[in-house]
Amino acid sequence: MSMESAAWHSLWKMSGDKGKAYAATTPRRVLEFAAGYKSRLLVFVLFSIVSAVLAVITPVLAGRVVDEIVAGSGIRIIINVALLIALVAVLDAVVSVVVRWFSSRLGEGIIYDLRTAVFDHVQKMPVAFFARTRTGALVSRLNNDVIGAQAAFAGTLSGLVSNTVALLLTAGVMFSTSWQVTLLALVLLPIFLLPARHFGRSVALLRKESADLNASMGTQMTERFSAPGATLIKLFGRPADESEQFALRARRVRDIGVKVAMRQFYFVATLTLVAALALAVVYGLGGMYAVRGDLAAGDVVVLGMLLTRLYAPLTALANARVEITSALVSFDRVFEILDLKPLITDALDARVAKPGPVSVKFSNVDFSYPSADKVSLASLEDVSVLDTRGGQQVLHGIDFEVPAGATVALVGSSGAGKSTIASLLARLYDVDAGSVELAGVDVRQLTLESLRSTVSMVTQDGHLFHETIRSNLRLARPEVSDEQIWQALERARLKPTITALPDGLDTVVGERGYRLSGGERQRMTIARLLLAAPQVVILDEATAALDSANEAAVQAALTEALENRTALVIAHRLSTIRSADLILVIEEGRIAERGTHRELLDMGGRYTELYETQFAQ
Repeated sequence: MSMESAAWHSLWKMSGDKGKAYAATTPRRVLEFAAGYKSRLLVFVLFSIVSAVLAVITPVLAGRVVDEIVAGSGIRIIINVALLIALVAVLDAVVSVVVRWFSSRLGEGIIYDLRTAVFDHVQKMPVAFFARTRTGALVSRLNNDVIGAQAAFAGTLSGLVSNTVALLLTAGVMFSTSWQVTLLALVLLPIFLLPARHFGRSVALLRKESADLNASMGTQMTERFSAPGATLIKLFGRPADESEQFALRARRVRDIGVKVAMRQFYFVATLTLVAALALAVVYGLGGMYAVRGDLAAGDVVVLGMLLTRLYAPLTALANARVEITSALVSFDRVFEILDLKPLITDALDARVAKPGPVSVKFSNVDFSYPSADKVSLASLEDVSVLDTRGGQQVLHGIDFEVPAGATVALVGSSGAGKSTIASLLARLYDVDAGSVELAGVDVRQLTLESLRSTVSMVTQDGHLFHETIRSNLRLARPEVSDEQIWQALERARLKPTITALPDGLDTVVGERGYRLSGGERQRMTIARLLLAAPQVVILDEATAALDSANEAAVQAALTEALENRTALVIAHRLSTIRSADLILVIEEGRIAERGTHRELLDMGGRYTELYETQFAQ
């Protein structure tokens, strides 16, 4: 590595984010994590040592050539040494390829393991976690921090081993060749390291500011360029102000880029100058010794070549603390996610839900949403400290039973607790007190997999992924055929619409399904429900986005789909609840009234008020 290359390498390593403090247990956990790569790490380290040894042999052989020339040795000896130099070069190339291969295998393997571990773990987190977490911050853990952790193995470890070996070997050969020249050359070492520290710190601060600004621009673009965000800006926003905010950050990033470029140039120029001065000392003093006969000419060449290989590992090792700290910080941020305990897990003795009709029973259920410190991280919410206060109780003594195949409707004011009751039935949350039972079994005693196949929900927003219509519908049952998909679309009164699309089932619906109308999205989710064919169905405002004609058509499909199935329906429209076997009026987290449609009207209470203000029309 040349002196200029070493300078650029040093600057690049030092310009990274210095990070924050990490947990004291993080180094131990990293070692435990690395245990799975023990054999590959050992081979990697061994080949890194061989590479460092070969890097020192070449200058020694070059000096040998000069000595043979000065001594007037035969051509054969010189050619043999030259061939040996060529052989070392070939070996060095081969070893470099092997080191690179192991480095890639280690690095990519770690990325794979960490990413899949975090992804699988995040999928187990409760809905409250996603309600509080910034998606961009969570994605960053799967990208930037995982890659930062990878650097600990693929880059830092290799650098520590090879640089340490190269430094010891190089210094040993130099001191054995001429300790006087070596000591004088090392006198310039502080002049070499001081600018590295100074420029490295200043560039690191500028890069951190630039990264923060880029993150802000990324957040702005992510929010404003999504379909709902772009619609909001066009309806209520001020595009000129949005552009000015973006341009302000972009200008600062531009200015920082210019400063970083110039400081990098000053840095490299300074270190190149110091390296040249050190080299001048070696050639001047070494040449003087050679003329006096105290040092061989070849030794001067060896010292000069080794000097370029001495400063590079010295600088890299001096900066190793920063690299190790950055890697540990990245590991710590990944471990933060893995340390979050999922609130919803399978019990040790969990059983599989039995097929057939299923009854539903809520027994004196109390519930409060979990506090932030139980489901989230401050760094994922962009706050300094999480709120540790317990959530306010939202359900009080909810008690009702739905026989298998019957339908219960929940009505009441917005925020009364209707959707919360539905979430408990689907076990998106667990109750604080009481129990929720399916066919006489507490949902906490059922495996999550069997619970998901037993209970399905159609929510208000009709969410779809940015995938094809076929992929979105097969989310319910991946094994279904296209024929079954078309049947479900027909029952959801959506077949003519999909048939008219140029790509049919291969049509990509766009982000959140925004290429479809609100009613079409909702009918897509109903078609997905029809494919899932669960024993218990939850409809949370399932027809809210439909006009009267579509609602009547879809309601007919739902009536067919709900036949012989237990259903819990949340609605504000009379048509969806008139025929319910039981209607519960929920107010302030309590059951205020219960009965059939006619019974509740005869009571003249809260349901009558809702009927007269919301349903009568």
